[in-house]
Amino acid sequence: MGTKPGQTERVSPPPGPDAGAPCPELLSVAEEAFRGGNYELAAEIYGSQLAELPQPERSLCLRRGDALARAGRAAEALDSYTVAARLGNLRPEELKELVESCALAIREELRLPPWEPAPCGGESSAWDEPAATPDPVSAATSSSSTLADAWDLFCCPRCRLLLCDPVTLHCGHTLCKRCTETDPGLPAGPCCPAAKSPPSREDSCPARVNVVLGNLLEKCFQTESRVRRLVSQAESLQHRHELDAALHKYDQALELAPGDSLLTVQRAELCTVMKKYNQALHDADAICRRKPLWPKGHYVKAQALLGLGKTEEALKEFLYCVALNPGRGIMKKEAQKIMCEVFFPALENVHENLSSPIRSRTPYTRLKPKFLSNINTKSKLEDDSSAGCSKDSLFQFNKILSQESDVYQNSDSSVSHHVLDLHFEDKKTFKTALSNVSSASLKRKFSADLEDVLNLNIPNKISKEDEETLPQIVPSTKLGKSPVILLDASDFECSLCMRLFYEPVTTPCGHTFCLKCLERCLDHTPDCPLCKEKLSEFLASRSYKKTILTEELILRYLPEELSDRKKVYDDEMKELSNLTKDVPIFVCTMAFPTIPCPLHVFEPRYRLMIRRCMETGTKRFGMCLADELKGFADYGCMLEIRDVRFFPDGSSVVDTVGISRFRVLSHGLRDGYNTANIEYLEDKKVEGPDYEELVHLHDSVYDQAVSWFTSLKENMKAQILNHFGSMPSKVSEPQSNPSGPAWYWWLLAVLPLENRAQLAILGMTSLKDRLIAIRRVLIFVTRKRPR
Repeated sequence: MGTKPGQTERVSPPPGPDAGAPCPELLSVAEEAFRGGNYELAAEIYGSQLAELPQPERSLCLRRGDALARAGRAAEALDSYTVAARLGNLRPEELKELVESCALAIREELRLPPWEPAPCGGESSAWDEPAATPDPVSAATSSSSTLADAWDLFCCPRCRLLLCDPVTLHCGHTLCKRCTETDPGLPAGPCCPAAKSPPSREDSCPARVNVVLGNLLEKCFQTESRVRRLVSQAESLQHRHELDAALHKYDQALELAPGDSLLTVQRAELCTVMKKYNQALHDADAICRRKPLWPKGHYVKAQALLGLGKTEEALKEFLYCVALNPGRGIMKKEAQKIMCEVFFPALENVHENLSSPIRSRTPYTRLKPKFLSNINTKSKLEDDSSAGCSKDSLFQFNKILSQESDVYQNSDSSVSHHVLDLHFEDKKTFKTALSNVSSASLKRKFSADLEDVLNLNIPNKISKEDEETLPQIVPSTKLGKSPVILLDASDFECSLCMRLFYEPVTTPCGHTFCLKCLERCLDHTPDCPLCKEKLSEFLASRSYKKTILTEELILRYLPEELSDRKKVYDDEMKELSNLTKDVPIFVCTMAFPTIPCPLHVFEPRYRLMIRRCMETGTKRFGMCLADELKGFADYGCMLEIRDVRFFPDGSSVVDTVGISRFRVLSHGLRDGYNTANIEYLEDKKVEGPDYEELVHLHDSVYDQAVSWFTSLKENMKAQILNHFGSMPSKVSEPQSNPSGPAWYWWLLAVLPLENRAQLAILGMTSLKDRLIAIRRVLIFVTRKRPR
């Protein structure tokens, strides 16, 4: 057979060992070529194998159709799929490659970027969760841009819509109240949108609206907040199957926000459920004109067209959906099902596979079967008709047969005669069709072929607002003013300190306070300072999370006020960090350097004191004995916090250890607890003969102390060791520590002395004098010990 002008010469593969069966080696090559993207070669191999068979093989016809579809030769692909359908029931999933190739062509025609699948194999959330930002067209001015930023801040992290009845979770994030409730109508998801953690025990309590944020929404987005409440009510009514009432709520909402695309989609979906297909199509058509690159709009339009029985136009919309969002698998399945009905209407095997909602409401218009078809579509993006339907049929089927296909070109081949027997009673008509086809029309590349198959008249210029495939909610023309104009410091005023919120925390009852203010109140009573609701569980958690949205709003719209507020806070922390002036004093017991001093803190004033010591980072406070005249003694020991364990009631056990001694210069008071200006005490060092005498005295008293301790009864020694630990060892240099050797203070703590006597020794700055004093005590207790 000669090669016609303009045709590339084809090399037929050698016949396989079994002329009645496909060659496995060649089929393997074809599969490898298909996986590698060489669809033309794969189609050629499958075609050559089919031509050598006495009867066509269904699986080969399907593979050839897939390869031709991927190569952009849709008309020839329909050849192979039609033969496969006649050889066995054609399932919708077998048209997957044809649907994807059509969708790919549409994406290229729209000049959209290559599709990137959703992470972890999940479907894209762009379908049902549009970005809730104002229309970018309105963002031309700086004020509109600021408003867009505010709109984004006030969006619920879960539903991506303007917050409605904002509820702050225990983690600090704020969601719509409905999004925090267990509602079958809501998409499944974690309670915390950032941490991806399951709901905590605190979040399982009934949600309360955040009072501060609720007031801000009413102030900045009055109309939008009303719309959101209407939509929330409509969704609840729809969930209870009160459809007429739900539709009335949507109508009211659209009167307030006529340009809201998502709201229009929701009403269109409800109308489809109510079988009001004309109204649904009217809404869907408006959405597609306003947002031509939003796949959800085309999906709703397709559903309405199905309800009206306009199958061909519905198929076009489903293909458009797949093109705009290839990651949405359910849309591919719908397109495959309808494509089966459109291109193979003579077969009764397809209708039973359609989903019940489509089957119940779709009186499909049967199309006469054609062996090959050329689909000519007209764009609906600029159609101004109210119903959104063209006067002509969306799909026109023309007999265009391929002269280039080796399988069907030769009318004497067994496969060709088999197809003729299935499709044409008049073989003369088939031959006439073959002779009338222009070979040049079938040699075009992918883009040209698909221009014939799906001739979408896409607008030459796509507006900037439609560059994203994500839909965008268009605020109504009654949009409120920018928060920069409306918000002031009084909107974020703590009701306890009457200053701007600093580290705002929201209680389960919905009230917001500064973290430090709330902690001070909970030190006294586990109740909300405003509504007096019990906050026992909130107090027991001890993990107060800042309200993220409130903090972001202050940071963005009140930066100067926040800077002033932070300066006040930093000054307070700096003042509290001073370890010589206004040092916090715990008036309780005797404490000694290097000796542990465990404390049970339950009084509100000392809760505050310990918390401040931790917050400032000093972790230190003074310990003094009580004094009836002055309030506390003139000498004390500085303690350092090693660990704090909190109990559900707010009390705590504080593990401390003595660091150094001090003398009180003046007494003071702060927020209920005592303070003092102090000076630290250090031992006076000696040298020469005095030092040698000190060392001798030190060793002698140490040996005497060890002898006394070993002579104690075992139960008494066990009690001492359990409370104070073992006796520190003797050091070679007794003056190495400014407060003297550690064993001395251990011995002073365990000896049976009155606190006043211990206090007198604590205030001594001469190690020699202290050793002499403790030796006298040891001699006294040794004599008193029963023999």
